[in-house]
Amino acid sequence: MGTSGKQAILLVEDDAAIATVITAALEDEGFAISHCTGIAARDRLLKQHGFALMLTDVILEDGDGLASLAAVRERAPDMPVIVLSAQNTLDTAVRASESDAFEYFPKPFDLDELVHAVRQAVGQRANLAQSEAEVEGEAEGVGTRMPLVGRSTAMQSVYRMITRVLRNDLTVLITGESGTGKELVAEAIHELGNRRTGPFVAVNTAAIPADLVESELFGHEKGAFTGAIAQAIGKFEQANGGTLFLDEIGDMPAEAQTRLLRALQSGRIRRVGGRQEIAVNVRIIAATNRDLAPMIAAGTFREDLFYRLNVVPIELPPLRERREDIGALVQHFLILAAEDGLPRRTLTPEAVNRLEQRAWRGNVRELRNVVYRLALMAREDRIDAESLADIIGEEITFGAGPVRENGGSFASALAAWLASETLPPGTLYHRALAAFEKPLIEHALGRTGGNQLRAAQLLGINRNTLRKRIGELGLEPDRFSQPS
Repeated sequence: MGTSGKQAILLVEDDAAIATVITAALEDEGFAISHCTGIAARDRLLKQHGFALMLTDVILEDGDGLASLAAVRERAPDMPVIVLSAQNTLDTAVRASESDAFEYFPKPFDLDELVHAVRQAVGQRANLAQSEAEVEGEAEGVGTRMPLVGRSTAMQSVYRMITRVLRNDLTVLITGESGTGKELVAEAIHELGNRRTGPFVAVNTAAIPADLVESELFGHEKGAFTGAIAQAIGKFEQANGGTLFLDEIGDMPAEAQTRLLRALQSGRIRRVGGRQEIAVNVRIIAATNRDLAPMIAAGTFREDLFYRLNVVPIELPPLRERREDIGALVQHFLILAAEDGLPRRTLTPEAVNRLEQRAWRGNVRELRNVVYRLALMAREDRIDAESLADIIGEEITFGAGPVRENGGSFASALAAWLASETLPPGTLYHRALAAFEKPLIEHALGRTGGNQLRAAQLLGINRNTLRKRIGELGLEPDRFSQPS
């Protein structure tokens, strides 16, 4: 252990294939790897040797690798831990964060990113002992209270960003289309973070008349304006000691933006009509479904306010970019519908497949409303594809809007291709994939200048998968590289 000056790493992983790949990659980096498959063997090795870092799976052959980390901390309090898991839920990500894991990687993971995290963790080991804040007991039941459901690659990125802001009060800006769950993310950050004992106050700035935004946020004194018959406490004061969620921040009037910026800079507010400055201690989480960049260029949104809000950006994917989560979301909403007094229903796999093919321009909110409608109106407890179509219509799409500059859509492009092809029986699925996958990957490489990591992120797939498909399709990424 640790021979020839090599830093020793303990790998606790019961999947032999994954263990082999990780071991080979880290040995190439000059680390000495000790591998075991369970908690008992892990504890024996920790008792016998010292390690610079531990990599551990969650579900092991003899127990829960996360639940037993307390014993590891007692034996090696300064040893960084990186958690790997195929249980790709927010609950797992939060549990990893609560256990003070240096990093969390959902499976399948990018091997290069994992190696980079190992190097970074080993290099920063001396500083990790300062990170002892605990987030206690709030992860259980997250799925019911805050339905951030999904195991897609896109949602894994969201979960990891959430866990990184739980132990600090950094300002967060959540972006995404309407209905993607921006307020749910804000609630999760508050409920799981270090301000969970304080109030969570949400205000939709788009729903407040322009002339009342300042009064709503900062409060007002009696007589400050016509109709101000009594003193009113604003949202900032109401949220003191907790979190203030500013939804639809892109719709805030210019004058209110100026006062908001001043409050964020100074930590003090003044009620409308008041003379006294009041110190407030709030965490700000803002959200918008608008693209703020053109608004900044047009002068309708303050650039300095944007940078003040955009300390930690979290972008929520539209539902059409995480279709693999639809089945889990449907099941989740069926449970909620039953809890709300509607009949308990189930959907056949064919019905779920139909839902996966819809456009979902209203995103998760629209899906929730559709599931509730199904629960209410279905005649049978088990809803099949035919009953689904009777209740919500036949809309089937392969995309949700323009993907070409000439205004064509993926659905119309597919229809044109089908009309032009003579397809023998049993070949449609694979022929369609072959026809559309290559130009899709070429488009992603072109958009990213040949950068395979960014192209994989744009496509929502693992970089190793993209690299494999590039080779199989005979593509040359270098021809997409932008000249230096």
